[in-house]
Amino acid sequence: MRDLVFQGKNNQVLTSSLLVAEKFGKRHVEVLDAVRELIAKAEKSTFVENQKLNKMFALIEQEIPMPVGGGVKKAPAYVMNRDGFTLLVMGFTGEKALQFKLDYIEAFNKMEAMIKSGGFQIPGSFKEALLLAAHQQEQIECQQKQLETNKPKVLFAEAVSTSQRCCLVSELAKIISQNGVTIGQNRLFTWMRKNGYLCNKGQYYNQPTQKAMELGLFEIKKTTITKPNGDVIVNTTSKVTGKGQIYFVNRFIGKDNNHG
Repeated sequence: MRDLVFQGKNNQVLTSSLLVAEKFGKRHVEVLDAVRELIAKAEKSTFVENQKLNKMFALIEQEIPMPVGGGVKKAPAYVMNRDGFTLLVMGFTGEKALQFKLDYIEAFNKMEAMIKSGGFQIPGSFKEALLLAAHQQEQIECQQKQLETNKPKVLFAEAVSTSQRCCLVSELAKIISQNGVTIGQNRLFTWMRKNGYLCNKGQYYNQPTQKAMELGLFEIKKTTITKPNGDVIVNTTSKVTGKGQIYFVNRFIGKDNNHG
């Protein structure tokens, strides 16, 4: 929460153009331009009192560490209250932008509640908040990367376990790839033959083995085609059951056994 907002004078809950830019994935100059445009429009408008925007936005100079050679440089930034933030991000669109707006709303509300309750000591200046935010943002990014690495990759299993839909081996290869292990259809067929799930020779080539059928991993679909000359051809297609999809994905992401 504290990487989004901080406490200003008179116990105001504030954020900054720099924090907004960082959170919404924008360049800081873009956010600065957006604030300046809002202020410029207010100055020209006969319907908006410019004093209201002056209460929402305050221009400051911030110290930014230089990436090379050490030292700091001063650069402009805007500090804004909840109303200023709301006005600024109204035009930010997309699913991620919506989630970030909700995160900010929650942060504003929690910070206000903690200020009122005296729940913890929070930064008393923008500089302190900026340093704290940078440190916490680094921690958050590390945690997010770790979560991405460790998160369960069988979320699709909850849906597929309640469904009887079967899929082709080629579709299963795509599902496995979406869950973090890149594999194509041909490699998957080879792996299944090597590990005893599909027959590897004879008339039953690429059809499920007895073991695989007993485990309920496959279903066999037969299609009969009658040629113009009266000959009948029976095509056999091996399809992976919902249970089989969960089983094979778990094998490949290492949840059950090493996929080899």
